[in-house]
Amino acid sequence: MATLNYHHLRYFWTIAHERNLTRAAQKLHVSPSALSIQLRQLEDRLGHALFDRRGRGLVLTEAGRIALAHADTIFDAGEELVATLQGRARHSQPPLRVGAVATLSRNFQLHWLRPLLARGDVPVSLHAGTLRELLTQLSAHALDVVLAHESVPVDKAAGWRSTLLARQPVSVVSAARGGAAADQRDGRVARPRRRAPRPAVGQAATLVFPQALDGQPMVLPGPQSALRVGFDTLLAAAGVRVQVLAEVDDMPMLRLLARETGALALVPPVVVADELRSGLLVERCSIPSLVESFYAITVGRRFPHPALRELVRGA
Repeated sequence: MATLNYHHLRYFWTIAHERNLTRAAQKLHVSPSALSIQLRQLEDRLGHALFDRRGRGLVLTEAGRIALAHADTIFDAGEELVATLQGRARHSQPPLRVGAVATLSRNFQLHWLRPLLARGDVPVSLHAGTLRELLTQLSAHALDVVLAHESVPVDKAAGWRSTLLARQPVSVVSAARGGAAADQRDGRVARPRRRAPRPAVGQAATLVFPQALDGQPMVLPGPQSALRVGFDTLLAAAGVRVQVLAEVDDMPMLRLLARETGALALVPPVVVADELRSGLLVERCSIPSLVESFYAITVGRRFPHPALRELVRGA
């Protein structure tokens, strides 16, 4: 069997990073037609098309993304070899490519990555998307790990593995300035007497779950989320109905609405940790039977990123 032509691989690698055949040809000092022939020979050798043509641009195919990941490793190792033998080793590792479901808490992502960011020797590449999109990239080796709210089914063909990183309790929170007022309108909190001490800033009445939520305006996660399904199930069992002010899939937007509307909001405390610390939001009640789970989804690889093992083990 003929060996891989690394000269052709270098040409492909340059095209992939330039995303344009003409620019790559100029950088390599060859004609576009000659470069196109070299690329076709590499595709014939690998047995797969590496690019799709879209308009004037080139988009990597799934096989192209896999080839690029390997080419990045190969040429990075070559640069490391030259640097080492010339006495200027870089001592750096390849970037950890992390995909996160778009609705996942940014605070949780930061908390999970903080040990790696503190080291400073491993760059982090963060990507957001739907779970389906990210799993496709994971299978194509374009990502090292996907962070999600849910595990994925065991799939021997895909090789996915789900590791539980954390379980966070879920709470009902509200803006400190409006939390008690909403209850006063419903008659659930008695109006204080004139001589009663004035409550401290950020203080709000604790609610009894779920009865005290009956009829209350609330900002909730979208109806498709596991968190919302669990919450609705608990309310239905208790015969409690809330007034849905807004349904939000995006956690940062839910966090903003909790601050600005004065309505009660259902969130894991990690999502609003900064607001709780500063007193902008207060926790009205915790729901111990309802938790938000965080998973790291990986795919079986012979050479996983070494930093990933440390993060998963640390969690």
